[in-house]
Amino acid sequence: MNVAVGLTLALVGWTLVSARLERWNITAPMWFVAIGWFMANRPVQLVEIGLQSEGLREMAELTLAVVLFSDAARVNVRELRRDAGLPLRLLLVGLPITIALGTVIAHLMFPSLSWWVCAVIGAAVAPTDAALGAAIIEDERVPERIRRVLNVESGLNDGIATPFVKCFLVAAVVGTALETESEGSALLALLIGVGAGVAIGFGSAWLLHRAQVANWSASAYRPVGVAATALLAYSAVVEMNGNGFVGAFVAGLAFGAATRDNLDETLEFTHDVAELASLVVWFMFGAVMLPALAHAEWQDFAFALLALTVVRMAPVALVLIGAKLDLATVGVIGWFGPRGLASVVFALLAVETLAPDDAVRVATIITATVLSSVVLHGASAAPISARYSINERRRQSLPATAPAPRRG
Repeated sequence: MNVAVGLTLALVGWTLVSARLERWNITAPMWFVAIGWFMANRPVQLVEIGLQSEGLREMAELTLAVVLFSDAARVNVRELRRDAGLPLRLLLVGLPITIALGTVIAHLMFPSLSWWVCAVIGAAVAPTDAALGAAIIEDERVPERIRRVLNVESGLNDGIATPFVKCFLVAAVVGTALETESEGSALLALLIGVGAGVAIGFGSAWLLHRAQVANWSASAYRPVGVAATALLAYSAVVEMNGNGFVGAFVAGLAFGAATRDNLDETLEFTHDVAELASLVVWFMFGAVMLPALAHAEWQDFAFALLALTVVRMAPVALVLIGAKLDLATVGVIGWFGPRGLASVVFALLAVETLAPDDAVRVATIITATVLSSVVLHGASAAPISARYSINERRRQSLPATAPAPRRG
């Protein structure tokens, strides 16, 4: 059986049983990771996947770009301006603390690895994934402000973490960080991503509108042009030596802000493309990367649990001090930092760059973290968001002078 047959069987199977499985809090990423592993590995091994890591990395990068663009285009930029302080706290202060804390814990748990290799691990598992947190980001019962903060944070932290990962990878190989990107070049790459993303997003929206007014554009192909814009934003920015992930996300923000009519309908095809591509990547993740866990030790999964809890939640709680958020909201923001496509990309980049022994160790640790996130965040998203939304409505319904309800 070839890969295409196995993948399409997985897609058809999910289509047939998705409603039933989702009632049991089994998500699409869980299904495709499990089916990919089942089909491509012993004892069954129905498909032979000879995909090189570079090919998988490029697929994951393009998928991540489309996901970032699609999610960003739905962000209400006007509302975002009012509470931009929250995502800025998480990105500019919380993310560096998360990387540093992850590095220290990795070195304590894996003392045989150098500090630079541990820094690669800490940076690779720091970015969050909006796609894995879709259950809460798309749940309209959760306050829009909280969903917007999670979406913007996950959209931009991939790009911010990228220069850290690249710097640490080169340092792990040559023993010094001086021969890789300087802070200035990393900042320049981010600025190129922002500037080019704004230009591509606004420019694409304006051209599509003008073509529609002039009756030059066939309505059936406009959604295709939007999806192509997402890929253009990433690939063009990379070609300019900019940060492609930031470019794709900012282009989505600009496109959504400039598109006034039928935005949801315009983005529907792009959203579907992003969803399908994500499922393909999760299938490949299960088929190609999950076997790395054959070399896993208990410390790998212990680190994964710490990465999803202490390493994520402690910096979030720290940077949100003074933000006037209740403990439940801080807990929801802290917990819903799932690790997904960006960490997969960074793991594959590490495999290409590091010495073989270090590469296997890093890939195993990151794979354990991503798998733990797929299962734990996927299974908990719906119940936690439902409980949180109920408590939030109850809190908002209390009179301003009412005493706080007693606990226990």
